[in-house]
Amino acid sequence: MIAADDSRRGELQAESWQALGTTAVLRYSGPADPAVREAVVREIEAIDLAASRFRADSELTGLNLVAEAGGGRRRISLLLLEALELAMRAAVVSEGNVDPALGDWMIVAGYDRDWGELSAVAPGAPLHPDDRIVVQRRRADWRDIELTREPPTVHMPAGVILDLGATAKALAADRAAAAAHAAGDVGVLVSLGGDIGTSGPAPDGGWQIHVTDDHRDGPDAPGQTIAIHSGGLATSSLVARRWRHDGQTMHHILDPRDGGPVQSPWRTVSVAAATCADANIASTAAVVLGADAPRWLADHGLPARLVALDGAVVAIGDWPT
Repeated sequence: MIAADDSRRGELQAESWQALGTTAVLRYSGPADPAVREAVVREIEAIDLAASRFRADSELTGLNLVAEAGGGRRRISLLLLEALELAMRAAVVSEGNVDPALGDWMIVAGYDRDWGELSAVAPGAPLHPDDRIVVQRRRADWRDIELTREPPTVHMPAGVILDLGATAKALAADRAAAAAHAAGDVGVLVSLGGDIGTSGPAPDGGWQIHVTDDHRDGPDAPGQTIAIHSGGLATSSLVARRWRHDGQTMHHILDPRDGGPVQSPWRTVSVAAATCADANIASTAAVVLGADAPRWLADHGLPARLVALDGAVVAIGDWPT
C-alpha cells in the first residue's frame, strides 16, 4: 500500500454521528474526503446487520431464534463468523469473565430493546443497587457453541442467547478504521462509544484522547488526556450506560456467575492494546475481575487505567501517570 503523504498530516478532519445506539466519531488526516466516512458507515451498517440483538432482520437475531427453538446448525456470513470467533476468543482469554452467552440475562435485567428506548439513570445514582438480582435458572454454556469456517456455520445449543454488544462494537471500530484508511490513504481514528480503533499514520504527537468515565463528556470532564500512535483503546464503565428496571438501577456489565450487574471496585477501566477488540476484552474482563484486575492486566502486559469507586486511580504497566 502507498504510504500517506506526510505533508497532509497536519490537517485533521473530525465528524460525529449516532450509530449502534451510541456516538460514532471519525478523525482523519488530510483534506476532507467523503469516501473516508462512507467506508466507516458501510462497516458499521454491516456489523449492525450481522450482530445486532435489537434488529429483527439481523443474523444474530436469527441465531437466537434457532437456540430458543431447541438449537441447531445454521449457515452464517463471514462477518458474523468473525464476530463470533472474536467473542469466543474473548471468553477463552478472560477465563469466562467476558461471556457472549449472557443475552438471556440481559433481557432479565431489562436490556431487551435498543439503548435509546430504556429509562436512563441520571448521573449520581448508586453504582451498586441495594437489591441484588440473581438469576437462578439454567443456561447453556458458551463452550457448547460450535463454529465451522468452511462453510461458515455455527451450531447453536438450545437455550444460548447471544449478546455480542461489547466485542462486536470493538470489532466494528477496528474494521472501520482499516476500511477508512484504505479508502482515503490517510491516518484514521474511529471511536464507537469510546471503543477506539486506529489505522495508518497518526498525526504529529499522536491521537489525543481524553479518557473519562463517559465518552460523551467534554474535554473539561475529570479524567486524563493521553496520546496513542497506533492500535486501539477501550474503556468499560459502570457510569455511562445505566437504566431503571423493576425499581432497580442496572448497568450493562453482567457477572457471568449469577447474571446480575457486576459489583466491582472499579467504576471505569481503560486499556490500550494492539487492537480495539483486544483492549475491549481486557477492559471488560478487568471490571468483572474486580480486585484481581491489576494483577491480571500486568500479567498480560497491558497498559491500563483503573478508577475506583471513590475516584482513586491505579495505573498499570506503561500507562502514563
